Amino acid sequence: MRPAPPPFDAAAVWDVAVPARPDRLPGVSMAGFRDRTADLLDLEVVPFPAVTVVVDLGDGLLVIDDTNGRERRDNAVVGLAPGRVRGQGRGIECLQVRLSPLVAHAVLGASADLGGTMAGLDDLWGRDAPRIQERLRAASWDDRFAITEAALARRLDAGRAVDPEVAFVWGRMVACRGQVRVEHLADEVGWSRKRLWSRFRSQVGLTPKRSAQLVRFDQAVHRLAAGVGAARVAAEGGYADQSHLHRDVMAFAGSTPTAVAAAPWLAVDDVAWPAPRVSPG
Repeated sequence: MRPAPPPFDAAAVWDVAVPARPDRLPGVSMAGFRDRTADLLDLEVVPFPAVTVVVDLGDGLLVIDDTNGRERRDNAVVGLAPGRVRGQGRGIECLQVRLSPLVAHAVLGASADLGGTMAGLDDLWGRDAPRIQERLRAASWDDRFAITEAALARRLDAGRAVDPEVAFVWGRMVACRGQVRVEHLADEVGWSRKRLWSRFRSQVGLTPKRSAQLVRFDQAVHRLAAGVGAARVAAEGGYADQSHLHRDVMAFAGSTPTAVAAAPWLAVDDVAWPAPRVSPG
C-alpha cells in the first residue's frame, strides 16, 4: 500500500488575503493568494460548486490548463465541474473569485457555455477585463476587493437574472448538501422534469442531477480532508456505499478519495473560504 502523502502546509506556501467584510454580494466570495516560496508550484484544482475567476496580479507567470488542452495566462474563468484543472507557476500572486452559478449567469452571461469548460475573462468581458486587471495590479488588497466587488455589482445589476424556479432548485441543492431528488424539486416548482432540465442547464451550465452530484461531492471531499473515514463519509453523505463514493470522486477529481483528501487546494479552504463555502444566492 502506498503511504499517504504528508499534510500540505498551506501557511508555508501561501499568504492569503480575505476581504474585511466578506460576502457583501450574496453568492460571491473572494480571496487573494501570494506564493511565499521560490519553488515552481504545480497544483491540481479540486472541482467546486461555483464558477471560479482567477486573475493573475503578480510578476511571476501563472498558467492554468485543463485536460481538454485549453491553456490560459493572466486570467481564466473555470466553469462548474471542469474535470482536471491545474495551476502552475512561480512567484504567483492572484485574485480568485468564486461565483454562485446564479450570480455567474448575470455577471458573465455565459453559464451554459461554461458548464465543464474553461474560458478567458477577456473573452467574456472584452476590453473591460484587461482594464480591470491593470487597476487591480496597482492596488492594495483592500482596494482590489473593492474594485472587483464594484465591477461585479455593476454587471449583476445590468445582467439577466435566472428564473426564480432555477434559483429555488439550486438553493435547495446547496441547503440539502446535494442529497435531494431532483424529480421532487420539479414538482415543488410546478415544472415538468423536462422543463426543469432544459431551463436549469441553460442558466446554470449543468443538468440538475449533475449539479446535485457536484454539491454532494464537495461536501464529501471536505469531510475526507478533515480526516473523516471514507466509509463514514459515504454512509452520511448520501452515497449507496463506499464504492459509490469512490466512483463519484474519480469522476469529478480523477483521483481516489485517499488522494483527494490530501489535495493542497483543499488545505487552503479553511483560511480562504471559511464555511459556508457556497451561498445559494
